[in-house]
Amino acid sequence: MNIGVLGAGQLGRMLALAGYPLGNRFTFLDTTGHPSAGIGEVMVDTDQQHLEDFLEKVDLVTYEFEHLPVSLVRAIEERKPVYPGSEAIRVCQHRAEEKALFDRLTIPTPAYRLVDSAESLAVAVRELGVPVVAKSVTEGYDGKGQAVIKDPAEAADAWRSIGHPRLIVEAFVDFVREVSIIAVRGRDGEVVFYPMAENVHVDGILRYSVAPMPDLDAAVQQTADGYIRALLDELDYVGVLTLELFQTRDGGLLANEMAPRVHNSGHWTQDGALTSQFENHLRAIQGLPLGSTAARAPTCMVNVIGREGEAAKLLAIDDAHLHRYDKGERPGRKLAHVNLMAPTHEALLEKVRACAALLPDAPAPRFSFE
Repeated sequence: MNIGVLGAGQLGRMLALAGYPLGNRFTFLDTTGHPSAGIGEVMVDTDQQHLEDFLEKVDLVTYEFEHLPVSLVRAIEERKPVYPGSEAIRVCQHRAEEKALFDRLTIPTPAYRLVDSAESLAVAVRELGVPVVAKSVTEGYDGKGQAVIKDPAEAADAWRSIGHPRLIVEAFVDFVREVSIIAVRGRDGEVVFYPMAENVHVDGILRYSVAPMPDLDAAVQQTADGYIRALLDELDYVGVLTLELFQTRDGGLLANEMAPRVHNSGHWTQDGALTSQFENHLRAIQGLPLGSTAARAPTCMVNVIGREGEAAKLLAIDDAHLHRYDKGERPGRKLAHVNLMAPTHEALLEKVRACAALLPDAPAPRFSFE
């Protein structure tokens, strides 16, 4: 199959790398003017003048990021199979719609309010109690389009800094850790779940993901599986879906947001799982049997942000696997990741610290189970 991918960044690149052994070919449609996939055929289409050419080349379509015009995805659906479908992308790119879906499926979330002015933002802050996080209802990722408010008097400045006509305001959650669950649903409705990962963010950007977690109660994994299965079935979803959650001190889970695609917190699966998230996404959208999601060994994904370390030194770490994105260095930019594997979590943490020491400006790794 020639698989069309909307977007041409590192996620699309890794999809292609997983798809070539399956005999797939890839055509990317880049609407930003800044493609970085560096693989397959890339069509730059900033003014939507090449959509016809793109559709003539491909058998089915998927996407690597959700910030796409829903009208574009719906137009493509009229011509070619699109997985996941446009309803998933419509919900996931709008935080208010996403929260409404969570509420409808009784998936617990932090308390929240929707506001449309600086004044209503101040009211929400007083109702929810400080601190709160204010986020634009659309766009915004990796910490962009949001602000932490610690006093109602800060509401006006936060409103101006975010610069969006509608915000969602979320109460602070006293969480033990941030986690994610990744699942895959096939065309026939089969669902498989990856072990949950613990994620460490700094300044809104993911820096470390560890899976499986050594101290995760099986009941918590089952709860997360149930939440994401409900989302998959409700959306009649095909492909990889990611649900980010907060785990509270009593072991409960609160949903933060979901992503309708392969996800940064699942990069550990490339080397640490029997079937990577990328291969399983491709299997799902082509109607092929899904692969095992079992972990091979304790694994940590280390994001390389802004500046790269020396490849030779990173690869000198035993069972280290470097995945570079062929991007130029720039503050805050995701350039690569390193997957580290070890027979025990204790040995894994030693490798993670050694790896972090080789990466410029990498924050010290700290996990809840240490």
